[in-house]
Amino acid sequence: MLFTEAERDYLDSQWLARLATVDPQGRPQNNPVGFFVNDEAGTVDIWGMALGKSRKFRNVGANPAVAVVVDDLVSQRPWRVRGIEIRGDAAALTGQQPPYPYYSREVIRVRPRRIITWGVEAGDQERASRDVEP
Repeated sequence: MLFTEAERDYLDSQWLARLATVDPQGRPQNNPVGFFVNDEAGTVDIWGMALGKSRKFRNVGANPAVAVVVDDLVSQRPWRVRGIEIRGDAAALTGQQPPYPYYSREVIRVRPRRIITWGVEAGDQERASRDVEP
């Protein structure tokens, strides 16, 4: 299993992530994106409207190194944050069947290589990380 039960429950409760990519000149770009965990492929899939025309899609085509962050603020008092950072390699794919008819037929498919979490496990605010086997 790619994610622990607590991680998967957390990801299933969230709608937005931020995808960090790097352009051909080495400049970073970070965008809010919708995401889906693809259990069958063992990936995190980024879909959108006209995704194939986006800079992030072109960036992944030039440099597959990406990071995806899903996080939120649970409370301010006491201060409690939680989130997951997924570092990995991405592929910019065309001609894919989208999950919704209003999405384009392109997807950025992220294969996790490292997963970092904080505050996702009940009562745990410590950071935890692990490598993911290819």
